[in-house]
Amino acid sequence: MYLVSTRNMLNKAQHENYAVPAFNIHNLETIQVVMETAAEMASPVILAGTPSTFAYAGSDYLISICQQAAEQYRIPVALHLDHHENIPDICNKVISGVRSAMIDASHFPFEENIRLVKEVVNFCHYWDCTVEAELGRLGGQEDDLIVDAKDALFTDPDSAVQFIKATGIDSLAVAIGTAHGMYKHEPHLDFDRLHAIRQKTEIPLVLHGASGIPDTDVRHCIDLGICKVNVATELKIAFSNAIKQYFLDNPDASDPRHYLVPGKAAMKAVVADKIRVCKSDGKL
Repeated sequence: MYLVSTRNMLNKAQHENYAVPAFNIHNLETIQVVMETAAEMASPVILAGTPSTFAYAGSDYLISICQQAAEQYRIPVALHLDHHENIPDICNKVISGVRSAMIDASHFPFEENIRLVKEVVNFCHYWDCTVEAELGRLGGQEDDLIVDAKDALFTDPDSAVQFIKATGIDSLAVAIGTAHGMYKHEPHLDFDRLHAIRQKTEIPLVLHGASGIPDTDVRHCIDLGICKVNVATELKIAFSNAIKQYFLDNPDASDPRHYLVPGKAAMKAVVADKIRVCKSDGKL
């Protein structure tokens, strides 16, 4: 197997009313957890890496590990450029083997967002790489990206139609009230807005900021047309909390081959739960 684009997996999810989970990974251990769990549950999966993740791990290392994981588990897997903004950087990673990219130009005015996204689409489609873009902005923090709540904007359904037509994107991340990171207050999602966007558009829709959203709300978003769900913060919290507890129980521990194991187990439980919430188990 090799790294694939998200085209077929998202189109299948849209047709069969489930969502493909996109899990943010950072290193060998987090990739192992996601791939092992997805293979056990026969779920399609997307490995998502932010620019800071690629910078931390090294693009060549990360791409090679993901390619090896796809070969080992014999399931289609997409390595996805999550919230990338630098176009030359996107192009270099696509040339290196990545086949799924998000260009995040949502902080620019509408027309400039279109121009930048279209430039990426023209390049990526030549390499059979699918492109996701965002219209509207999510509040909260995603690695180095911070958006104040007052600057968060919801996606306008009519603008979404125009945006998709003008750019030729393969999937659209919508802003309906979710946020990056964990929620300080109970989130209130605009389901009516999501329904309106789905009624006016045909391409796969993406839900960012799913960590901390009640399962019933995520399921309702899927019923309304979401077919890719991004999960990041919950994974990191589970992993790190388990390791912290291990050191409390074993203060003299020093072997990462030991103290990383409970972190992986805790993350695995979250990954399995999110696969079930997305209804993607058994969908290979």
